[in-house]
Amino acid sequence: MSLRDNTAERRYELDIDGVTSFCEYRDTGAGRMLTHVETPEEARGRGYAAKLMAEIVKSAKAQRLKLTPRCSYAVAYFRRHPNEVAAVEA
Repeated sequence: MSLRDNTAERRYELDIDGVTSFCEYRDTGAGRMLTHVETPEEARGRGYAAKLMAEIVKSAKAQRLKLTPRCSYAVAYFRRHPNEVAAVEA
């Protein structure tokens, strides 16, 4: 399990058990806006999107990159993990 920043597609990708979950983003002057999180339908409910978000937050902290959640899943993740995301919220 390793987070990839697919800059050509402007999205983070995480493979777990042969399934790729992804989070599309848009760079702004203030940091990076998370615009869409998706896990393939057949793999939903296994926590893959949450693992993806945790890796994105970890990477953003290491890069000192501010994140702004805009899709409903990212917003909900930030609300459920306020201590984890406090250092990366724009």
